[in-house]
Amino acid sequence: MIFIALRQLWARKRQTILTLLGVMLGAAAYIAISGILLGFRNYLLDQMVNNDAHVRISAKARLIEATSFDHIFTRAQEKLFWIVPPSGRKDADKIDNVQEWIQRLRSDRDVEAYAPQLSLMVLYQKGKISRNGRIQGIIPSMQSRVALIEKNIVTGSLRDLSESGQNLIIGDGLMENLGLRKGDSVTVVNGHGDRFQFKVSGAFQSGNKGVDESLSYVALTSAQNIAGSPGQISDIAVRLKDVGKSLDKAHEWSNDESAKVQSWEQINAATLNVFQVQDMTRYMMTAIILIVAGFGIYNILSIVVSQKKREIAILRSIGYESKDILTIFMTQGMLLGVAGGVLGVLLGYVICLKMSTLTFTSPMIKTKATTMMISFNLSIYVTGFFMALLSTTFASFLPAVKAGKMSPIDILRGQE
Repeated sequence: MIFIALRQLWARKRQTILTLLGVMLGAAAYIAISGILLGFRNYLLDQMVNNDAHVRISAKARLIEATSFDHIFTRAQEKLFWIVPPSGRKDADKIDNVQEWIQRLRSDRDVEAYAPQLSLMVLYQKGKISRNGRIQGIIPSMQSRVALIEKNIVTGSLRDLSESGQNLIIGDGLMENLGLRKGDSVTVVNGHGDRFQFKVSGAFQSGNKGVDESLSYVALTSAQNIAGSPGQISDIAVRLKDVGKSLDKAHEWSNDESAKVQSWEQINAATLNVFQVQDMTRYMMTAIILIVAGFGIYNILSIVVSQKKREIAILRSIGYESKDILTIFMTQGMLLGVAGGVLGVLLGYVICLKMSTLTFTSPMIKTKATTMMISFNLSIYVTGFFMALLSTTFASFLPAVKAGKMSPIDILRGQE
């Protein structure tokens, strides 16, 4: 059967080669595009997981309501009516029971590291130039265990913050907008108008333009000094031993109403939704490739069936059953699928390998050039191969059934 199938394919070399090329290029295109999309996804996931906390514990907003002051202005059985109800927030962003949270994190076996932080809105001034932004107080030794921000520092070191309370590591975009250089002094103004002098000891670049043009890092004690509240903590960044447990841990810790707890999945929910769109795009692309490859196989085998009626009649007359004819033509389709799939996988791998060596620079990121992130996940290649095989197998079915139903008498009558 295989010999007959191969001979018939070889008899029409041009059509066979063109169909084989269609299957091969379809599988290779799927592998290349999937490698790019999944590589980009892995890069973003790495940025979200390693550059920030797995779970973030932050201050919970306590809004002022109409009943918030009843215990102050009224006695029992009395009710207070407001002409203009009060509004706003009760106090600044801070976690009240910090020590309780720290004890809880220390005793939790799933926690690898944690780092207290204090984030404040400030005004940066250099001469007559001023910019609004944020300042984040950290403990360098603890922060480096939670998030890999050290690799984003382009000048200076995170350890500089622990050497002096007046050092500051600033985003390169903010540094450029203020006209600063390493070693310069910058004035930080808090919400009360108090002014504090800091020395620029380094710069970082996260790749996020909004962050790089607004954020700077200082020692935690310096940030608390700016806030005028020693011991104030607005966030606790937590790194888990198993990042897969982050959502479950966030739900578990959310039972404590004293703080807001979010996992990295909840914080980056919008970005994760983009991944679903990527998956839909890949699936649609796969369907299109299957249809195009299938039409190619269907076309060549339909022509072969029409042109090989005499040979089919001879095979039937010497004892070949309908199922044998069906097997011959199905074998042709499967052979094209296997050959096209193998060649497509090899071509796709070579393309991905070549793309992974290409360097590029982003106008938003001024660090050294980097290479494209390409995924070489085995499932991509397995899917590409079986996609080619299944498409050719299904496309071969109708022509094969048609050939198997032909009888020698009907063929001869048709010839006449």
